[in-house]
Amino acid sequence: MKEEKKAQELLQSYLRWALIPAVLSVAAAIALLLPGRHGRRGAAFMLLVILVFCLRLYFGSRKHILRAMVSYAVATDALQKRLSDDLDVAYALMDRGGTLVWQNRAWKRLLKGRRLHMGRLEELFPELMATRLTEVGECEDFHLKLDELRLRVRVTRTGEAMDRIFAVYLYDETALLALQEENDSRQMVAGLLYLDNYEEAMESVDEVRRSLLTAMIDRKIVRCFDALHAIIRKLEKDKYFFVIERQYLYTLQESQFDILEQVKTVNIGNEMRITLSIGIGDGGESYDQCYEFARQAIDMALGRGGDQAVVKNAEGIRYYGGKSNSKEKTTRVKARVKAHAFRELLENKDRLFIMGHKMMDIDSLGSAIGVWRIAQTMEKRAHIVASVVNSSVGPMMKRFTGGEYPEDMFISEEKALELLDEGSVLVVVDTNRPSIVEAPKLLEAAKTVVVLDHHRQSQDYIKNAQLSYVETSASSACEMVSEIVQYISDNVKLRAAEADAMYAGIVIDTHNFMNQSGVRTFEAAAFLRRNGADVTRVRKLFREKLEDYRAKAEAIHNAEIYREHFAISICPSEGLESPTVIGAQAANDLLDIVGIKASIVLTEYEEKVYVSARSIDEVNVQVMLEKLGGGGHRTIAGAQLPGVTAEDAAAKIRAVIDEMLEKGEI
Repeated sequence: MKEEKKAQELLQSYLRWALIPAVLSVAAAIALLLPGRHGRRGAAFMLLVILVFCLRLYFGSRKHILRAMVSYAVATDALQKRLSDDLDVAYALMDRGGTLVWQNRAWKRLLKGRRLHMGRLEELFPELMATRLTEVGECEDFHLKLDELRLRVRVTRTGEAMDRIFAVYLYDETALLALQEENDSRQMVAGLLYLDNYEEAMESVDEVRRSLLTAMIDRKIVRCFDALHAIIRKLEKDKYFFVIERQYLYTLQESQFDILEQVKTVNIGNEMRITLSIGIGDGGESYDQCYEFARQAIDMALGRGGDQAVVKNAEGIRYYGGKSNSKEKTTRVKARVKAHAFRELLENKDRLFIMGHKMMDIDSLGSAIGVWRIAQTMEKRAHIVASVVNSSVGPMMKRFTGGEYPEDMFISEEKALELLDEGSVLVVVDTNRPSIVEAPKLLEAAKTVVVLDHHRQSQDYIKNAQLSYVETSASSACEMVSEIVQYISDNVKLRAAEADAMYAGIVIDTHNFMNQSGVRTFEAAAFLRRNGADVTRVRKLFREKLEDYRAKAEAIHNAEIYREHFAISICPSEGLESPTVIGAQAANDLLDIVGIKASIVLTEYEEKVYVSARSIDEVNVQVMLEKLGGGGHRTIAGAQLPGVTAEDAAAKIRAVIDEMLEKGEI
């Protein structure tokens, strides 16, 4: 402070003395204006005085001012050094090789007892190697851990490349992040819990014991959620609403929602076990949005067959459970309601476009033909969108070309886009995923969409459907359409070829009535038989070519039995017209081997690997293939893997099986 004051006084004195030459200059200018010789002499004299005064002032004061300035700079530098050393922020200097050349007291206090004498930064933080520091721009932050400390490490670069110095700052975020995590764990999430088969379970016990069964179910659910400090309220006899903190959601996720299995233990003589569906909304910007997420999640859980939990947040959806088969509903109330809603929707439309999934199979074709016949009965123009026809459906489609069927019964996607207008409705059958429909552009352009499907919904599903009928307990889309045909109008009469197509769809999807066949499946088959479906004709249509049969036999012969219960094989595709169909048939046949719980057949076709997975009852192959981006049904599922070989896909399948076995999902 003394040196700073002295420097200021000298500068002020120096500036005051400069006023004298200014005054003398004015006097000299006035003298020049006077007439005669005396004025010029006076001006010359004053200029000489000014010159002498300035030289005297410069040489006399210069050394004193420089000395004061140097003293001030030294004092300031010492002050800055002392302030840096006493700075509350941990601060250090490091050369370009990563060696610490200086640390302040806060740095030493923060790292006290933690390798204090470390000479290199990477010894404290292995993530910050010297090579990594060369990539640092002007300034970069790293969030790192040091024992129990959680630090934000800021690295600032100064100097040129050869003599570069890095300033390193450590900010202790341990307490802040702990508070953030505590706040995050205490956020509220909303949930909905539905009993999937409440009515059926009640009917399976005596009337006098139904109240006891209800009380035991309530007690099991309430006790479970009381342990989670939840607010739970019963909305209806089989529906509950609850709110829990996010930390308890993590507890449920870690336990894989064991409440799903706990409720199944309730048994007072009821023949049918109770199953639950849970939908949870997390991470919404408001409680309203959390509830909306929960509502979407419960719809997803029910659409996938129930007996599972679905957690939805802004980033995505996660699934838990889903180990039980979907129980077939013997009542057709839902089918009748959906049929009437479908009829009302069609009455206001002029034209129908019907499409299934890519690589159309017979179930997709048969259900599309059933919807086409409904449209014809209601005197609506209708077209089935089928751009690519494979050998599996070719023989059946030939029965609908020419003769009594119009030429525009089957059209391409381009033609459908030309005909699409405000009075059109698009009906999607045998799939609910927009990524695998036959005509994606048509789906985007259509304003009115109807979905009829029997596959479980995945995260990727058609969201803009005006009418969606997804029945996971149905064996096939043809079964669903045959019920709609019976309820939509008494005037719908199927022709023999149409009944054959729909009957064939049921036969193929149930593997000759051995998979997912219930009472309503046989009732639908009986209805189609009454309308002219012929078993012999259907069988002849689906006889295999010799090369297809050999390829299927080779796939079965080369099957690998993995982890004792999983058959994995690669189906050859060279020379086959529809190799993916042969792969699916091979997967069906592999289930006939003793001890096999699931079969997976891989087929390379058109630069993709098509995966066909099948099971009988013990393994949910839908959950398995969802991990690879696929989906389907609990016992029948598929996936498409682009950019990999069949061997790479088989390795991924083995990894998924290992993961599911470790987590207890199988």
